[in-house]
Amino acid sequence: MARLAIDRDFLRDFAKLEKPVTARVTEVFAKFEQATYAGQHLEPVVNARDKRMHTIRIDRFWRGVVLAPDTGDVYTLLKVLPHDDAYTWAMRRQVSVNSVTGRIEIRDVVAIDGSLPQLTMMAEQQPERLFAHVKDADLRRLGVDEQTLAFARALTDPVQLDAARGFLPGNQWDVLYGLAAGLSVEEVWAELGAAQTSEPIDTEDVAAAVERSPERIVLANGPDELIALFRNPFALWRVYLHPTQHRVAAASFSGPARVTGGPGTGKTVVALHRARHLATNGTGPVLLTTFTSTLAVSLAAGVKLLEVPETAAPIDVRHVDQLSHQVFSEHHGRPTLLSHEEETDLWRGIARRLELPFTEAFLAEEWRQVVLAQQVDDAGAYLEAKRSGRGRRLGPRQKAQVWQAVHEFTAELAQRQVWTHETVCIEATRLLGQRPDRPYRHVIVDEAQDLNPMQWRLLRALVAPGPDDLFIAGDTHQRIYANRVSLREVGILVAGRSSRLTVNYRTTAEILAWSLGMLHGERIDDMDAGLETIAGYRSEVHGDLPALRGHRTRNAELESLVGTVRGWLDAGVAPGEIGIAARSNGLANSAREALAAAGLPVRPLAKTEQADESIGIGTMHRMKGLEFRCVAVIGVTEHQVPASAAVTPAAEDETIHNQDMQRERCLLFVACTRAREQLAVSWHGSPSPFLTSVK
Repeated sequence: MARLAIDRDFLRDFAKLEKPVTARVTEVFAKFEQATYAGQHLEPVVNARDKRMHTIRIDRFWRGVVLAPDTGDVYTLLKVLPHDDAYTWAMRRQVSVNSVTGRIEIRDVVAIDGSLPQLTMMAEQQPERLFAHVKDADLRRLGVDEQTLAFARALTDPVQLDAARGFLPGNQWDVLYGLAAGLSVEEVWAELGAAQTSEPIDTEDVAAAVERSPERIVLANGPDELIALFRNPFALWRVYLHPTQHRVAAASFSGPARVTGGPGTGKTVVALHRARHLATNGTGPVLLTTFTSTLAVSLAAGVKLLEVPETAAPIDVRHVDQLSHQVFSEHHGRPTLLSHEEETDLWRGIARRLELPFTEAFLAEEWRQVVLAQQVDDAGAYLEAKRSGRGRRLGPRQKAQVWQAVHEFTAELAQRQVWTHETVCIEATRLLGQRPDRPYRHVIVDEAQDLNPMQWRLLRALVAPGPDDLFIAGDTHQRIYANRVSLREVGILVAGRSSRLTVNYRTTAEILAWSLGMLHGERIDDMDAGLETIAGYRSEVHGDLPALRGHRTRNAELESLVGTVRGWLDAGVAPGEIGIAARSNGLANSAREALAAAGLPVRPLAKTEQADESIGIGTMHRMKGLEFRCVAVIGVTEHQVPASAAVTPAAEDETIHNQDMQRERCLLFVACTRAREQLAVSWHGSPSPFLTSVK
């Protein structure tokens, strides 16, 4: 019986096709498991470079390009294109098997052969070739075959290599890119990592290569699974691993390990596969956690897409506060929480009663960032505590005043028998420390940059120290809360066990480059006593530049937003593929009302119901961890971005002011990089200074 496999890159294309075409594709290939269907309806491509290339009729205008096996029953859908384009695409391509990875590769033979003479002629006029420093034997050892090797030998400029990305075999292009970027042969070999295979490789056996390429090819087991795949193609595309990501997800570490990388580089995908890998290869529960309930829901959906074997250990997906409250409640019952407003009032009352020269905001943050973060429990320890990053210097007398305020605040909590999320977390950590065992065998943390020290100590207490105990994924460029943590200071050592991802698989190169411009020159810590860098980040896909639009009034901006969204919908973008972000709840609500008044389906981002049929609208904070085909970021206006209420005045504390400004800048960066293909940024009145600083 014929089986159908799908090329990962087709899933991205499928999401862009018009609905009548996608419906017809689903109908045609849902019948593919019928053994005679493939034989009767697949037509070989005349004059094709690869005799395995066939086409299948979708309708009068559209054709699918299918790789038919020499042996076996697995047929691979590569493309769906208009009739003439499908035949042209198939005639130019050749399928091969990489000699090192054993994975399937596709190349545009016509483009390679056509450009080689001109490159060779140009090279003869240059003093040095791009890969003159690399031996042929080393290139072959890295999986570069003879055709790509001849092409590489004619290159003299990295620009030529960039131009060849679309027609060279992907893995071989990655090898050449690494060498051109200055990596040694050994470093490139290390990057291949788990993509290497120890199995004997028959480079003529394409059928075996298809089976060996799960990071590129997904096998649909029956029509129901195929229909589910086509119903949400980009979600499934997101959980595939590039070989570099696979190496990290499947590695063994002697202790805590970390993966970093910019937006869209696949950190969450690595975390998901890491959870699956650890659950499949051992006994005992695995925890996959993050810092908000919204992100936890997204992670749980990702775990379902991965289809974890029934025989695997359980994967528990929960956010950190949920975990701390569970441990707390098992011993004390549900805690009564102090609301944000009540806490502010309490600090304000203490400051007035003691006649202190500090604001309630300063006292609250001093309590969190110094007292709780460093586990300070008496006045003497507070006098000796480090306050790096707090900005405002305090003498002994001022520290005594602050400690008196902290003492009264904690006494008031005890008297009222109320808790905060932080004190619940601290108590839960204490309770875990009294247990003879630990609840989890492995803990995987996503969006790590936004957790506070108390939460990190809880996570450390949830798993016993040992091999593969903690796996951390995060990017401090995307920090949207005030938490600044040194992993070393909370007992988590990742030195020598850190990896960095640099290829963006989500956002177009144009959107990524523009968004990165907002962070140019920012000194952003890496959570391990160093600085993070944006150097080397790149995107695999290209598209339009972000659309920047200014308006005279707020109403005019909202009216323009309606027009922008209508334009996307008219172009075939589904409502669920559109996201709207604003800095404030008020503006997000106004946008939702304006779109609803125009008859467009909308929903708050916090609601997951009807997510496919409605436009998601919410704050920039709510956009964290989400992605959309098209994104509009509105109200990027002076005095609103950055939000004045979220920024400490420079006159009060210049260090904290600068940290707040950086956090607001990162928040805008996060919102903009949720877009895959189209980004529209708008404002009314004067634009945000963050926009005027982008070069």
